[in-house]
Amino acid sequence: MSPRRIAVALIAACAVAVLTGCAPAAHAPTQTPTPTFTSEAQAFQAAEETYRAYVDALNHVDTRRPATFEDVYKWATGTAKASDKKVLTGYHSSGTRISGESVVTVVIPASTSAPFSSVELAACLDVSAIQLLDPSGKSVVNPERPEIQSISVTLDRSSSSRTGLLVSNIFAREGAPSC
Repeated sequence: MSPRRIAVALIAACAVAVLTGCAPAAHAPTQTPTPTFTSEAQAFQAAEETYRAYVDALNHVDTRRPATFEDVYKWATGTAKASDKKVLTGYHSSGTRISGESVVTVVIPASTSAPFSSVELAACLDVSAIQLLDPSGKSVVNPERPEIQSISVTLDRSSSSRTGLLVSNIFAREGAPSC
């Protein structure tokens, strides 16, 4: 895995937050017929809804309770799902705890075309409140980590998502939006 992919995986992992006790359950997609998008606007709206639900699921992960990972996996596929599984199970097995919450601050359409089987968004994700703590409580966050991440999010069509899309890849983005 390249250093850039590792950094992206860590950025995605940093988006995960722990909420315990009375935290509301994350909204999981339901099995419904895949929506048909008749316009770019509909595809981009579904993509943004899916990405925000994915981040919400990450914000409800408790690394001490692997069952909480399942809501994240329901919103992901492909490379994103594989990376999430590796990072989250790694945190669980190493005793790494996550605190804080990530916030999507900007989402803009990047690219798609009919039949809208793949949609790309450009986004800014504020991870400034996210802390990764080793079992002794020491922060393992790189002190040079940008507080706001500029990322590209690729979403692919899926019949297993109520929005018709799942997050398939997340990577560092150069250029617009300038976060």
